[in-house]
Amino acid sequence: MEKIDLNTEKKEILNRYKALLKAIRRRMEKGDKEMIRKAFDVALESHKNMRRKSGEPYIFHPIAVALICADEIGLGTTSIVCALLHDTVEDTDITIDDITGMFGQKVAKIIDGLTKISGVFDHKSSLQAENFKKMMLTLSDDIRVILIKIADRLHNMRTLDSMAREKQIKIASETQYLYAPLAHRLGLNSIKTELEDLALKYTDPDGYNELLQRLIDTEPERKKFIQKFIEPIKEILSELGFKFKIYGRPKSIFSIYNKIKHKGVVFEDIYDLFAIRIIIESLPENEKSDCWKIYSVITDFYHPNPDRLRDWISTPKANGYESLHTTVMGPEGKWVEVQIRTTRMDEIAEMGFAAHWKYKDDAVERENQLEEWIRKIREMLESPEENALDFIDDFKLNLFADEIFVFTPKGDMKTLPSNATTLDFAFEIHSKIGAKCIGAKVNHKLVPLSYKLKSGDQVEILTSNKQSPKEDWINFVVTAKAKSKIKHALKDQRRILIEEGKAVLKKKFFKLKLEFNQRTISDFTTWLKLSSSQELFFRVAKNAIDVSEIKNFIEYKNNPEKSPRKETTPTLEQIVSQARGKTDMLVIGDDMQKLDYKLSSCCKPIPGDDVFGFITVGEGIKIHRVNCPNAIQLLSNYAYRVVKAKWNSQQLISFLAGLKITGSDELGLVNNITKIISTQYNVNMRSINFDTDDGIFEGTIMVYVHDTDHLTQLITKLKKVKGVMTVERIDEENVQ
Repeated sequence: MEKIDLNTEKKEILNRYKALLKAIRRRMEKGDKEMIRKAFDVALESHKNMRRKSGEPYIFHPIAVALICADEIGLGTTSIVCALLHDTVEDTDITIDDITGMFGQKVAKIIDGLTKISGVFDHKSSLQAENFKKMMLTLSDDIRVILIKIADRLHNMRTLDSMAREKQIKIASETQYLYAPLAHRLGLNSIKTELEDLALKYTDPDGYNELLQRLIDTEPERKKFIQKFIEPIKEILSELGFKFKIYGRPKSIFSIYNKIKHKGVVFEDIYDLFAIRIIIESLPENEKSDCWKIYSVITDFYHPNPDRLRDWISTPKANGYESLHTTVMGPEGKWVEVQIRTTRMDEIAEMGFAAHWKYKDDAVERENQLEEWIRKIREMLESPEENALDFIDDFKLNLFADEIFVFTPKGDMKTLPSNATTLDFAFEIHSKIGAKCIGAKVNHKLVPLSYKLKSGDQVEILTSNKQSPKEDWINFVVTAKAKSKIKHALKDQRRILIEEGKAVLKKKFFKLKLEFNQRTISDFTTWLKLSSSQELFFRVAKNAIDVSEIKNFIEYKNNPEKSPRKETTPTLEQIVSQARGKTDMLVIGDDMQKLDYKLSSCCKPIPGDDVFGFITVGEGIKIHRVNCPNAIQLLSNYAYRVVKAKWNSQQLISFLAGLKITGSDELGLVNNITKIISTQYNVNMRSINFDTDDGIFEGTIMVYVHDTDHLTQLITKLKKVKGVMTVERIDEENVQ
């Protein structure tokens, strides 16, 4: 074991502490330095015998979190003190009362909030949905609880290399699923981007590293292009007397990865690999006109794409983001995105709400925006019966959605997620209006409840006292508020139907001389293979169970041998217990322990893929690739149903994999492709489908391969065929 040099460590701790003081120096008032020093001393003493997984002193972590709060979020002394102390109550002997005595009520309240929610996101447990709901309630107490928690997660992601692989995947999945959207909603743009990139680095390391290398390789060419683009603009802006910064900013690896994966484009075809950002110094009263002047200068040089103009200066995003975006045709026939903003707008875009507080004139308005967001969260939490996992899905959806701006008949503006319908708008106005909504007039034209709104629409809601929420409403609302209210109303309706069904069943039992007691109801429920007596009563009320089934049940009770009862389905707990066993280890191959498993159709894993097992109720264990489209949600929300899985033996079993091939329609091309597949690699094909259009062909082939190496070799060989442009593995279930 490597010997620890304590003197060197002490010097490093002191250097990091000095860097923290330097970062907050400008915002410190009288007494702040002493308060920070006191917090540092308490944290240092509390964590003195503790080390991180990497082997470094634990105190490095709270200092790093405090530095992120100061330098990257722009928080003040109270937050720095809380960041330094954030793990003390949970991990050491210090209590909340101790914190109150040393640092006062405000610091203690934030530390208490951080301690209460630490179990939600720690490395030992999964994301617990109920705890997450509780965490969101702490938002109303102090937003700094969430900001410090985001800083804590960012440092954990930056130091994730020292964790075990399965922990890396789980933590990265949680980060992508929830932390990045939270950072986005709070306006922490640079942190959101870094969290997404780091999450991708661990959930799909191959994809991440390939794109990183491509960006490094193309950097010189990009720099040259950017220089050529900005040179004439710099000259004119200087002549006009603007003080400005102009530079090219590469897009995040995560956003490039998403475009390639979901839009089917190749790296070379992504025109917005970077954006040109122009940041000007401007007086508050001139900001809007100055930004439009810059826009005018740019469009004098380069032709704009009218469909790609985004004005977030006149109507800022709900997280406070302000900027003017346009896409123009630059040199060499390449589209280029240009972002125009002032210094104030740029600080707010990068550092979020903390930066809002710097600008005193806007402080009240920005606080109101934050309060409005918190109010919406509390509305989502109103229903105590709401399924917590559904809540997280709905909440996350609303966190990350793009926004549209629509108007009431009186001209009041409402902000909704994109794809919101007239029914979402009705619930946004008031839950009672939503519940009685029968349709709407959009721009004075009659439209249905499912009509998708667009920015600028004026909406008048039509209601009827005879209307009540229907089950299919859930399918065409997107806001968490609407979903929550509809589900709550449906549960109330279901409760009434259950009572009616119970009364009806009692009468039917009485007519057939069958006792109506708990034992009989339980036996009848089990015989029908229903989940509960509530489900039984509900089906009776819906006329889904008739008298003949009750008569069959009576016959079964009298002669059980003649009509044997089928075995009941094992509970989820029994399945989990069987799958996990004593070792919490699932091996695929020769040592399968006789457990049923299926390869999931959503990502079609093959030996060599990084995989995990997910326990389902009806289909045993499903094996998913770690970079499966559904993996993030499964690993975040259902970690207790996830088991380790690895390929144990590489015996020559064939697994189905899909390939998508594009190229120019050369003579004999299809013949050359099929020859390589079937002759050179002895691979069996299950299906082949080629389509040509104006000299370009696109084909999908389903082949049987042994493992990822086998598949990679085949792809490499196919790429060398004359006329072939791209060959990529596809996952979609519908490609057969």
